[in-house]
Amino acid sequence: MENSSTTGKPIRCKAAVSRRPGEPLVIEEVMVAPPQPREVRIRIICTSLCQSDITFWKLKEFPAIFPRILGHEAIGVVESVGDDVSEVKEGDTVIPTFMSDCGECTDCFSEKSNLCLKFPFKVSPWMPRYETSRFTDMEGEVLYHFLFVSSFSEYTVVDIAHVTKIDSSVPPNRACLLSCGVSTGVGAAWRTANVEKGSTVAIIGLGSIGLAVAEGARLCGAARIIGVDVNPDKFEVGKKFGVTDFVKVGDSEDKPWSQVIIEMTGGGADYCFECVGGASLVEEAYACCRKGWGKTIVLGVDKPGSQLRFSSFDVLHQGKILTGSLFGGIKAKSHIPILLQRYLDKELELDKFVTHEVQFKDINRAFDLLREGSCLRCVIWMDK
Repeated sequence: MENSSTTGKPIRCKAAVSRRPGEPLVIEEVMVAPPQPREVRIRIICTSLCQSDITFWKLKEFPAIFPRILGHEAIGVVESVGDDVSEVKEGDTVIPTFMSDCGECTDCFSEKSNLCLKFPFKVSPWMPRYETSRFTDMEGEVLYHFLFVSSFSEYTVVDIAHVTKIDSSVPPNRACLLSCGVSTGVGAAWRTANVEKGSTVAIIGLGSIGLAVAEGARLCGAARIIGVDVNPDKFEVGKKFGVTDFVKVGDSEDKPWSQVIIEMTGGGADYCFECVGGASLVEEAYACCRKGWGKTIVLGVDKPGSQLRFSSFDVLHQGKILTGSLFGGIKAKSHIPILLQRYLDKELELDKFVTHEVQFKDINRAFDLLREGSCLRCVIWMDK
């Protein structure tokens, strides 16, 4: 059980604050307010660094905002709960997620998607229910939230719609991965695409999201998993995640990589996943998925205002599907426990995603590792 002497009171703790774009995070003392109704305050055990944290850390224009507590892939223990919270109690192990699962709206009741109508996804500097912050620095200045989680702090406050209770026996440095990246990739293959046994999959971009798609496709029984990347070293890494073939972008000067895949597969892949975030890559992925039943799933985040261009003739005549996938179509409260069980059953291999682990005081080292490209996931331990 957590210490109930802090219940209802502000907590003073350490957080890594992003004060200016692209500058090292500053570990400083902050005040974390008690949870409001339908909120919980969590003691973070460990958090991992995701590419989205780096994107927003570097970003100078809105939706960037400073000073901010970044971090959104984590696991923790409930320290206290606000009024009207019955789903979890003090001492429960929980995973916070940037996608809400309110369990109350029409969309959350449906099995058809994971997009909550009550708390739609947005990049907000506030708590979702009240549009206010729970963080201040020691001068009393407001510190902004990130993706409703803000896990680069020893304590954080999260809305109950963004909290999933899990089995405390799962190692925290593995369970935290399901808070964002691995769930997104595995879920895209499992939930959004519904990859069939024996099918052919192409994955554009073999970063950690693309590798998580490969892991999901492998779990679904895909017969062939083709990785597409500019870096041939990614193929060696990809093999550990089930990638069977590799196409290097720019290798065939006389034809685009989409044409290479069409020829390799005798007409195109059954499923194509775009994991980079580029309009031209989405268009090529769509071009190399099979006519009649091919599905292109977009996971990459493109720059604001980016447009896709398709020929109306091709859309009508080729019978393909193009769809987006936020958080891999995962409904946190029902699907994360399933993925954790698959890890415990030694089916889902989370261990190979963690390439580095650091202490909280060395959080800037984690940023360096991910930017150098030598890292898939770096787990940051808050107290070890």
